[in-house]
Amino acid sequence: MLTWQENLLAKGYNIILASASPRRKELLASIFPEFTIRVIETDESYPQELPAEQVAGYIASQKAKAFKDIILANEIIITADTTVIINNKILGKPANFDEAVAMLIELNGSTHLVQTAYCIATSNKVHAFTDTATVTFCTLEEEEIAYYINNHKPFDKAGAYGIQDWLGIIGISKLEGSYFTVMGLPTQPLYSDLKALALSLPD
Repeated sequence: MLTWQENLLAKGYNIILASASPRRKELLASIFPEFTIRVIETDESYPQELPAEQVAGYIASQKAKAFKDIILANEIIITADTTVIINNKILGKPANFDEAVAMLIELNGSTHLVQTAYCIATSNKVHAFTDTATVTFCTLEEEEIAYYINNHKPFDKAGAYGIQDWLGIIGISKLEGSYFTVMGLPTQPLYSDLKALALSLPD
């Protein structure tokens, strides 16, 4: 008896991860090992009046829309976006050392939200989902923040940190929600959604 993953491949469907993130690649590989990566550059800006907790979903949807006219009938596209939110403000990816320091000082000793949204798109429908985790940092010393930035260079990470990195290991005192959502992909709901889609697709 084929697993749903094997059955999906047997039907000739291809899963495409529309992300260059090595974390998302690692996480998707753990639940569906056969996929390809195809990234289309998209505008990741968002309406300023949009509530902070809707931004991840909005950007993930915009990434999915970029494939609207080129997606093939046998392709399943996965897009995603992660936001770090503190005091209703979004912390993006730091451009340099000083921006990373400023972000981590703002998160230091505080609680913030991390949201990861994903879209699963086929040629005739799009399914969207957003998951939220609550993260609390202990109080870090300035030297620890500087050490982390200099040695781990978190310039490709929202909020200037990765939960799987040194700072996440020694600095996070409490986590409510999914570790993998903070890492960049809510694996359990994504697995369930892909399984449901696979079972619904025609031969």
